[in-house]
Amino acid sequence: MNAGISGKAFQRAIDEGRKALVGYYPVGYPDVPGSLDVLRALCGEGDQPGADLIEIGLPYSDPVMDGVVIQRAGTRALARGVRTKDVFAAVETVANTGTTAVVMTYWNLVDHYGVDAFARDLAAAGGAGLITPDLVPDEASDWFEASDAHGLDRIFLVSPSSTDERIVATANACRGWMYATAVMGVTGTRTQTSSLAPGLVARVRALAPDTLVGVGLGISNGDQAADVAAFADAAIVGSAFVKLMLAADDAGTPGDLSGLTTLLSDLAAGVRR
Repeated sequence: MNAGISGKAFQRAIDEGRKALVGYYPVGYPDVPGSLDVLRALCGEGDQPGADLIEIGLPYSDPVMDGVVIQRAGTRALARGVRTKDVFAAVETVANTGTTAVVMTYWNLVDHYGVDAFARDLAAAGGAGLITPDLVPDEASDWFEASDAHGLDRIFLVSPSSTDERIVATANACRGWMYATAVMGVTGTRTQTSSLAPGLVARVRALAPDTLVGVGLGISNGDQAADVAAFADAAIVGSAFVKLMLAADDAGTPGDLSGLTTLLSDLAAGVRR
């Protein structure tokens, strides 16, 4: 599998004898400038390690795969005026820290913007590629063409219900890494990681052994990140970060990043165990 741009962030972590931490956060929440502050914090500051890769979410009006936490943040971001073009400023913000950035988005937003135009602007901002949760390789011919033209990674998803044939086809379509959803259903923090995740990753290892795999959906603390790091190449965390920023916003202190940075430290230590 071609590690592309984003897969190299995983490989650097592996070369250091650990696994990678991927942090998700939506642009536009609590507002666009505030979300850029959060993204910078997730990249790490000073001697504090941050995420190895940042997933920048693009809020959408019909987020069928998002759990309540991310839906709330996305709804507020849309009400406060976030636009598709704001994602490119977010990508540039992350890239300027030296951290690799990808965008996670529902396909309709890319299609509406223009597939080639989105790929062009993403590459120009320093982005590595796209995670497309509702786009399967069979229907991605336009994205194959645009991502090849602009040198971007393609990160598709597999789940515990994916057939062996689907896993192989998805691995062949990916460039960078594969996103393994550890549980069926929507995103959100959970008290324990899914028992299905190790089996899913083991199937990917057997069917497509050169594929880098990140596991997401449900990780909310360093212990869970360490559990995932024992069998996957990266632990992906999103809702746990968003939940803390929702609490800060509700408390009237939307710029308070203390809870987020504390969690980040715990998670970074988890993938280094």
